[in-house]
Amino acid sequence: MGKVISIANQKGGVGKTTTAINLSAGLAVLEYKTLIIDADPQANATSGVGFDHKTVKNSIYECVLNEVEPSEIILKTKTPNLDIMPAHIDLVGAEIELINLPNREHMMKQVINKIKDDYDFIIIDCSPSLGLITVNSLTASDSVIVPVQCEYFALEGLGKLLNTIKIVQSRLNTNLEIEGILLTMYDKRLRLSNQVVEDVRTHFQDMVFDTIVSRNTTLGEAPSFGESVIMFDAESKGAQSYLNLAREVLQKNNLLKTETTKKKLVDLEDGN
Repeated sequence: MGKVISIANQKGGVGKTTTAINLSAGLAVLEYKTLIIDADPQANATSGVGFDHKTVKNSIYECVLNEVEPSEIILKTKTPNLDIMPAHIDLVGAEIELINLPNREHMMKQVINKIKDDYDFIIIDCSPSLGLITVNSLTASDSVIVPVQCEYFALEGLGKLLNTIKIVQSRLNTNLEIEGILLTMYDKRLRLSNQVVEDVRTHFQDMVFDTIVSRNTTLGEAPSFGESVIMFDAESKGAQSYLNLAREVLQKNNLLKTETTKKKLVDLEDGN
């Protein structure tokens, strides 16, 4: 049965979609069958792996609200072992349509339960809000990764998100855990970036991933080609950062023990 991980933070521009795409790609190239669920109406994860959301016929919206089978909308990406359940702008209306439905916080979980056994990992790219779609994502998840940018106001709103996670844990999903806090957009030349890293590590300690994602041009270029940074340029700093994150996630879940996975990591780090 696959592990479901949400990538969540109500602040925009912190690297949620970049993390969803590239962590998923990292797990996929290490031969773990992975699915991205694009739960953001902006559909950036969908376009970021090579699909035009304007031409997508069915999306996660149809699964959640129109009971379309998830197997009918899942698309295979150019990356082996990586599929996506795409999003569409229609997802904006889902927030309103869900309000009066019974069991409204569990609609996405019902969808995911139908395909959970088909994947090793399911990564949900959440929208930059704490609305019903994000609550649905957290209710359906085993854990959550919180990207935090190494910039001013980095911790602003983080308390609110952690409080939402606690509410979901107490009322909707007692098994939900925090997989980790991921520091993104780091620039070692800036005193502010280094101060944010120090503050977050001091405050949250073991909850923070060792991996820090630095600002990297390649990370910004890859989505315009409809590819993960790992497929776009496996030797770039961005690709290596997300491969390191994939390694940490596997270690945390006691999955980094096969010789095949270890050899694959060495080959990727060597650029092979």
